[in-house]
Amino acid sequence: MSSSSLAELVGTSTRSLKATASSNLAAIQSITGRMKLLALNALIEAAHAGEKGAGFSVVAQEVRTISSEVERIAGELGLSLGSRIDDLARAVEGLAGEARAARCVDLALNAVEIIDRNLYERTCDVRWWATDAAVVDCAADPSEAARGHAGRRLGVILSSYTVYLDLWLIGLDGRVLANGRPERFSVAGHSAASEPWFALARGLRSGEDFAAGEVMRQPALGGAQVATYLASVRAGGEAQGRPLGYLAIHFDWEPQARAIVEGVRLMPGERERSRVMLLDAANRVLACSRGQGILGERYPLRTDGRDQGHYHDPQGRLVAFHDTPGYETYRGLGWRGVIEQAAG
Repeated sequence: MSSSSLAELVGTSTRSLKATASSNLAAIQSITGRMKLLALNALIEAAHAGEKGAGFSVVAQEVRTISSEVERIAGELGLSLGSRIDDLARAVEGLAGEARAARCVDLALNAVEIIDRNLYERTCDVRWWATDAAVVDCAADPSEAARGHAGRRLGVILSSYTVYLDLWLIGLDGRVLANGRPERFSVAGHSAASEPWFALARGLRSGEDFAAGEVMRQPALGGAQVATYLASVRAGGEAQGRPLGYLAIHFDWEPQARAIVEGVRLMPGERERSRVMLLDAANRVLACSRGQGILGERYPLRTDGRDQGHYHDPQGRLVAFHDTPGYETYRGLGWRGVIEQAAG
């Protein structure tokens, strides 16, 4: 049962309990009222009977006293019962709220885990393809024939992996030697030396290492949002071989990330009041189910040093978050899954 369904059930049950309690208390009050009326009539008749009715008068007076006591107890019971029902409702509604928050934290974790698994595969791809014979040969001797052969080989790889916009073979000086989609992106000869991710690639120590750039718009790829992963191309395709160049693979970020944040399994009533996001280590919005603030907004996340949790923001919205747990040998980049949800 969802937390919203639980809260609705609690509300219905509470109203039912209150209605039942009110009905029973009304019945008690009706009975005590009738007892009082009977006692009053008995006292009148006892007075008419004079001395003979004295004993009956005592009984009638006692009935009145008992009726008043019952009425008092019923009144106190009504107040106590009503208060306890309200306390119970608040307690269960609190549990429903905690269940809703915990579920959102789990969904935030699920979102960032999916992207971690996805990006782990990118780190495997780039290190594998950097050892391809055509790529190594071209990096070692970038003749026109070698560049053409390497470009065709990269094109064959792209035909089987639809998650990439392009693959670039780059020389040690940052110049693009060949790419997999020259008919779409004319980047051969383009210098990538000033790219932030190229600076990371130059620090790679072996063919077993990789570099991961921040998600950004790449002008040379039509301004598309890309996550660039790099590995060094080394002599003989050996991990410790002499560096010859770099292979850069440009992951087509926007459609993949959108599918993840829009695919989070929210209930039908939750989706229109929720915002599912992926944030980077600086809380920059990398993806958003509403398409808002992507690569521009820095979300005001308050973690208080926790790697997961939830809180309510000043507008009363639930904010649930979970840091990247990493996947296999991929430790992640400090990203987070976040769900912001308005009250239902």
